[in-house]
Amino acid sequence: MNSLWICLNAILPISIIVAAGYAAKRAGMIRETEVSRMNAVAFKAFMPVMCFYNVYTSDLSSAVRPQLMVFTVCAILAVFGLSLAYAARFVDARERRGVVVQGIYRSNFLILGLPFVGGLVGEGGDIGVTAMMGAIVAPTFNVLAVITLESYNGKKASVRKLLLDILKNPLIIGSVLGLLCLVFDVKLPAPLETAARDMGRAASPLMLFLLGAFFRFSGAREHAKELAAVCLGRLVLAPALVLSVAVACGFRGIELVTLLAIFASSTAVASFTMAEQMGGDAALAGDIVVMTSAFASLTLFCWSFLFKSLNLC
Repeated sequence: MNSLWICLNAILPISIIVAAGYAAKRAGMIRETEVSRMNAVAFKAFMPVMCFYNVYTSDLSSAVRPQLMVFTVCAILAVFGLSLAYAARFVDARERRGVVVQGIYRSNFLILGLPFVGGLVGEGGDIGVTAMMGAIVAPTFNVLAVITLESYNGKKASVRKLLLDILKNPLIIGSVLGLLCLVFDVKLPAPLETAARDMGRAASPLMLFLLGAFFRFSGAREHAKELAAVCLGRLVLAPALVLSVAVACGFRGIELVTLLAIFASSTAVASFTMAEQMGGDAALAGDIVVMTSAFASLTLFCWSFLFKSLNLC
C-alpha cells in the first residue's frame, strides 16, 4: 500500500495539470495557435533555468555518473536501431517512417520525466543526477532525430548545422552552466538564486499545462496502425527491454528511477515540431505525442509501482 500511495502521488499531480491544460483549451482560455508560442517561451526561458538550478544545487559526486551516462546512450541507440528496423519493414509511406522511429525512441523526459522523478523520490530528494542526464539525453535525441528525418525526406544532413543546434540548445546551456558553477564552487547572490529556484519550480507545471493544451484527437482513426505500434513500442516494449537490462546491470534507486523516466515517458513534444519543419508527416507526429501522453500516466504508474514493490527504487 505504501508503494501504491507513493506512485499515485508521483503520477496524479502530473495527470491533473495536463488535464487542466486540455480543459483550458476546450473552454477557450487558450487558443491552439498560442500553445506553440508559449511552448517556445517555456522551453527557452523556464526549462534552462530549471536544468541549471537542479544541477547547481546538487552534489557533484552524485550528479555525474559515467556508468549511467554510457548505459543510457547505448540503450537509446539500441531502441533507435530496433525502431529503425521496424519502420523500414512495416511502415510503407516514406514520410511516416522517420516519424514512427522518432515516436518510439524519443521520450518526453525533460517535460514529463523530471516532475515524475521529483514526485517519486519525494520533497528534498536529490534529482541532480536526473537533471544532469538531460544534458546527455537531449543532444543524443536531437542528433538521431535530424539524421532520421533528413534521411527519409531525401535531403543531406548538415553536420555543421547539427553541431550548432546542439551547442545552442537552451537545456544543454543551462545544464552546463550549472555544472560549471558546481565545479568551480560559484555561488549566486541570494536574490538571483531565489529567482532561479522559483523559475525552475514553475517550468514543469507550465510545460505540463501546455502539453494538455496541445492535445487533439482528430487523427486517431486515420493513423490507428502507426499509433498502436508506437504506443506499444514507446510505453511497453522499450522500457521492458531497457529496464530489465538495467536491473540486471545493478542500477538501483535514483539511477533506475531516472532510466524509468527516460525510457517509459511519452513521445517528446519536440518530435512534432521537428517533423513539421523537416518534411515528415506532422499530423501523425502530433497524434503520436497526444496518444502516448494520454496512456503514459497509466503505464508510468504500472512501471513505477512494479519497481517500488520490488524495492528496486
